[in-house]
Amino acid sequence: MDTSKLEEWKNLEEKPPFSEVEVLRLLNTEPFNKEKKAIMYVMLAFHRIKRHPKQDPIADQIIEEARKLYPGHSLVKELYESLQLLRGHTVLNSVSLEQWTLHETDHNSAKLKKVQALFEEVDRIQKQWNKELAAAVDAVSRRLKLYREVYDHFSQLKELLREAQTSIEHRRVSIPVKEVNEKTRQLSSDRHELYNMLPELLKEKGTENPLQSFQDMVGLHDVKAYIQRYYHFLKYQQQRKTYGFSMVDEPGLHMIITGNPGTGKTTIARLLANIYYELGILDTREVVEVNRSHLVGSYVGQSEENTMNYIKQSVGGVLFIDEAYSLRREGQTGNDYGQAVIDTLVSAMTGKEYGGKFALILAGYPEEMRQFLWANPGLRSRFPEQNMIQLPDYQIDELLEIGQSVAIENDFFFTEEALRQLELLIDKERVDESFGNARTVRNLVLKTIFKKGAGETWESDKHWLDHMRIEQKDLEFEPSENQKETPPIHQLNRLIGLQEVKEEVKKLSSFVQAQQQRKEKGFPLVPIQLHSVFSGNPGTGKTTVADIYARILKDCGLLKRGHVVIASRSDLVAGYVGQTAIKTKKKIREALGGVLFIDEAYSLRSSGRDDFGKEAIETLVDEMTKHNENLVVILAGYQQEMRQLIESNPGLSSRFKKYLHFPDYTPDELLEMAILEAERYDYLLEEEAHWALIEQFNQYHTRGNGRFVNNLILEAIQYQSMRLMEEDNVQINRITSRDIQKAWENIRGER
Repeated sequence: MDTSKLEEWKNLEEKPPFSEVEVLRLLNTEPFNKEKKAIMYVMLAFHRIKRHPKQDPIADQIIEEARKLYPGHSLVKELYESLQLLRGHTVLNSVSLEQWTLHETDHNSAKLKKVQALFEEVDRIQKQWNKELAAAVDAVSRRLKLYREVYDHFSQLKELLREAQTSIEHRRVSIPVKEVNEKTRQLSSDRHELYNMLPELLKEKGTENPLQSFQDMVGLHDVKAYIQRYYHFLKYQQQRKTYGFSMVDEPGLHMIITGNPGTGKTTIARLLANIYYELGILDTREVVEVNRSHLVGSYVGQSEENTMNYIKQSVGGVLFIDEAYSLRREGQTGNDYGQAVIDTLVSAMTGKEYGGKFALILAGYPEEMRQFLWANPGLRSRFPEQNMIQLPDYQIDELLEIGQSVAIENDFFFTEEALRQLELLIDKERVDESFGNARTVRNLVLKTIFKKGAGETWESDKHWLDHMRIEQKDLEFEPSENQKETPPIHQLNRLIGLQEVKEEVKKLSSFVQAQQQRKEKGFPLVPIQLHSVFSGNPGTGKTTVADIYARILKDCGLLKRGHVVIASRSDLVAGYVGQTAIKTKKKIREALGGVLFIDEAYSLRSSGRDDFGKEAIETLVDEMTKHNENLVVILAGYQQEMRQLIESNPGLSSRFKKYLHFPDYTPDELLEMAILEAERYDYLLEEEAHWALIEQFNQYHTRGNGRFVNNLILEAIQYQSMRLMEEDNVQINRITSRDIQKAWENIRGER
């Protein structure tokens, strides 16, 4: 940041050149001389006073530090004096000066009681004045002169009240009622003068314009532009009506707001209510917020009754129904009364009794709301097309801005390193439509604050800045179980055989890491082909390598979750028209941020009159394009069949360029697998068992490869257990050639 801007800030009437977060970050990293540090403190205190205008002990402490650093600086003096004026005005504003008036006609006992109460009140207020500042003999600024004058007026009023009290107690005729009232009026004038002397940025602005509240929201540029036009349209119509023009077709107030979680649907509904109220279209800014559970009853007639009750509550304001699509879902039975709610709403919106007397705002997720409205044309027709707002997901820079706002609201700030770590955490969460946008970011920040607070001990001698700082380590949460596992590249190396597959995966891993480094340094990227075809017989390690492949891509920073979702034809293809695409998309959503592994993928190509495999393939191709690097797809199956599948569809052939063939294991590799599988359970294969296995592996072709070996060893362990129970002197952890032979004969059908 350009710290030379500090010199451009001359007085409090100008907007500070740095935000509160920027000031904190600069103070945390930059070495300033006393003058510049004092200015930074003034700027920070200024921002804090804006957030906490009535009282903020931290702001007071910061100003005191600024005064110690550079007491003669004009900004330091201006803010210190202005803050005293602000505090004085706040105190005066907290009492009703108009009720301090004494009346000549009151009985002396009533006068005495009021005089005593006023004296105590004036004394209490005067004690909150800064005596040191009020007694300054070198007061040259208008602010200091006014501050001292007000203090003097309190002193004079106290003397008058003391005199009045003495006069009443001694039953004197002359009581200074007029003088007390004049001094009270003087204080009322002082209150206004104190306010007028404040810098503009420290003055209360009253109720904020709802349109300005829209503009202050993070992001949503297109929505803001639309709301601006919508506001001026409504205002124009109201002005025409005032002039005498009539409009048969009143502007529609009912609104549809769609967006993913945390995009601000409820916030915008409340701001719309404020706009309707400010323009005089509705009588109140109140928003009645409900969902399905409030409206839908459990027996005939209850839904209509519930809905009408909430409509009556909303008259003059807004009825907001969140997740409105849940009122009526496709496929619901006749016992569901959500449709009754919809019918009641439509009737109320158009009827004479309630039509035009309330605004209905429906909100929900985009796709669900689209299907809901198309299934209810009567309801959809009640909402003008221009009154359907779709809120976009926030971009990463907007989410970071929201995160910093949440932190500063709670008196914390992120260091630059911590902010980069927050960006990584947010990006990791941005996997699919369930991402909570601003809500997720808020939860992340609050989780970080909790971790920091739970792990630190309060030390009063620490500087206040230390208690506000969020560092990178505060965002490094407890490692998961997966992070404690062996690195995936090491697991790949431990696999038996598969040398060519290992080399291909390592090559791809190195390429991905190199591209990530180039990206960080700003170099152009080479397109990364991650979708792959794994071909080979059953048991050759395709699923195992897919799992390792997914975790390698996660470690490289390319996949956010690194999990594997295994699917087959039955998981993707439905039995009737229109459902296959839905079923396929659902499975793809499960895999977002990881790998979708489709086993025996060639079965999608099987033809038939009622076969929907082609629809599944087309949906898969579309979704791969849509989700880009957020999804890796691996198609697995027999080599020849997989090649035929890829060649059958141009979309597949253009997206799957990486082919990994998994050969059958050699007899020696199968033996090595058997030894490791036995050792996994602390069993030892005798040497004769080794020779027995090699003989069988050489003599017979094992269709199951590694899967067959695992089953064989588990079967041999069971036969060894039988020997253990039937014979004496059997070693508890040794497997013999006899156990292997019996196991082989029992599962030879799998050869």
